Amino acid sequence: MKVFYAGLLTLFATCAAGADQTCDTQTYPLSAPSERFADNGDGTVTDKQSGLMWMRCSLGQSWKGSTCTGVAGQYSWQGAQDEAKALDQQGGYAKHDDWRMPHIPELAMIVERQCANPRINLAIFPTPATYFWTATARRGKGMDAEAYVLSFGPEGAGHQLKEMRHYARLVRAGK
Repeated sequence: MKVFYAGLLTLFATCAAGADQTCDTQTYPLSAPSERFADNGDGTVTDKQSGLMWMRCSLGQSWKGSTCTGVAGQYSWQGAQDEAKALDQQGGYAKHDDWRMPHIPELAMIVERQCANPRINLAIFPTPATYFWTATARRGKGMDAEAYVLSFGPEGAGHQLKEMRHYARLVRAGK
């Protein structure tokens, strides 16, 4: 069963798939406004609230000026973990070699709860309205084959089989 953020169902019920992003700033202020992020000028931003540094693009893409270029990779859960480790071993990204997959509460911090299609600040993170892996695996009897995902579309957070292929965005501890 998927877990949804409170209050989002009504907002997303009116949005058609593939529609342009819409944001409701009349009811509440933005939850992840641009001012919350410091642009590091190297394809990364630092979240001033959490101190975490994020790659602006999905894993497999590159930041070029004001947008992401290239094709975002889709990985199995282990494949995304391995790709992050390989990136670090090959010298890293933006002069840092300690990138990792975010845990579900960390990835949820960059969700823009006032927007739909996708639920993210597109000026900071050009991102499709789809699932992204988290580092958080399910625990318990019979759950070893699953890990948590978070969709920047209307689906919210949930769990899927680790063999499924989804996007990934990497994070690191800030300064």
